[in-house]
Amino acid sequence: MGDTRRVVDGEQRSTVRPLRPAAPPDGGAGPVPRPRSNPAPEPAADGRADAKTAPVDPPAEPVDPKAEPAGPKVDPVAAEAEPKTEPVAAEAAPTVEPVAGRRRRVPFAHAVGVPPRQLAVGAARATRAWSRRPSGRTTLPALFLLALVAATAAAGALLVPAAVRKPQPVAVDATTNAPVLGVPQTGAAPGATGVPVGPGATGLPGTPLPTLTATPGGTPTGPVVGPVTPARPADALAGWAQQVSAATGIPQVAMQAYGYAELVLAQTQRSCQLSWTTLAAIGYVESRHGSANKATLRPDGVAAPEILGAPLDGQGGRSRILDTDRGQLDHDPVYDKALGPMQFIPSTWQEIGADADNDGVRNPHDIDDAALAAGRYLCKGGRNMTIPGDWWGAILSYNDVRRYAQDVFDKADEYGRLSGT
Repeated sequence: MGDTRRVVDGEQRSTVRPLRPAAPPDGGAGPVPRPRSNPAPEPAADGRADAKTAPVDPPAEPVDPKAEPAGPKVDPVAAEAEPKTEPVAAEAAPTVEPVAGRRRRVPFAHAVGVPPRQLAVGAARATRAWSRRPSGRTTLPALFLLALVAATAAAGALLVPAAVRKPQPVAVDATTNAPVLGVPQTGAAPGATGVPVGPGATGLPGTPLPTLTATPGGTPTGPVVGPVTPARPADALAGWAQQVSAATGIPQVAMQAYGYAELVLAQTQRSCQLSWTTLAAIGYVESRHGSANKATLRPDGVAAPEILGAPLDGQGGRSRILDTDRGQLDHDPVYDKALGPMQFIPSTWQEIGADADNDGVRNPHDIDDAALAAGRYLCKGGRNMTIPGDWWGAILSYNDVRRYAQDVFDKADEYGRLSGT
């Protein structure tokens, strides 16, 4: 077979094989055999062809010189041993399974069709998962606190205006509601000479108010002008009231009530220094001293029939005040009505009503009780009614209408001039 040599047949293996002759044994007659092509070895995991598994070409066999070559011949044995290679393009595309824990994007068109409940559940799960992360643990409490503050602010915006409303006037004037601009906030309090009037400067010249020790609900003691009736302490001022009534045109029963209220306040709220002229002016503007709606004052000071204003339903320039007394005082379960000679609103009367005639009843239709209650209201807050600013503030707190305050000022000043105070 010729010379044999040691040939390296792999990475670390060598075999002894006979070498092929350089020329066919017959001296070169006939065609040279075509070498067969071996299939390329599949690359190993490390990228190199495995030499151990690569097939080795067998020795070439002699070709019959008489055979006519009819083109390249394919060895059937080699053809069978040659592996068949399928086209790559014909292979099906591999299916890649989604990696666990990675979010899967959902097209917008499919997201819109997701039921709301499923969206809510998904959002809740995502929020819970996010809250467990470090960023969520820090951000979630801050968002919760911000939402709580926003909810509190919204609730405050709705509840505070409803709870803190504009103070309602103590009384309502049914005679005039038209506002007038230019009412002075400074200047003299009502009086003939512009000098503030006080308890010691009331009454006709030479006939001042009697010096009485008056207490609410009790009988005055001291020098008395007129008969004393235990049921009505104001009757102690009958003589003085008769003289002032003749000069001013104020009914004597009402005049007694105004004077007695001044005496009580002079002893219980000395710094107020309220004059009867202011109380009389309010009584005139509110009810013409208890004669509105064809009513008259009885000798005991009670107006008959009861004086009730129009319903405060917001119509005709009136304020809108819903019922506050369940209709017990004004007989109206829907809206409030002003009551009595001094026209108190039921809620204000329940707060500041007085019993000046010592009958055990706080009656807004009794001018004695109403005049003393009005005086207490005007003196609230430490007002000094001899100071113009306090005087105007007190009247506007009674009824916050500038025309009303101007009418009271004018009438109080007229009574002061007529009585000589």
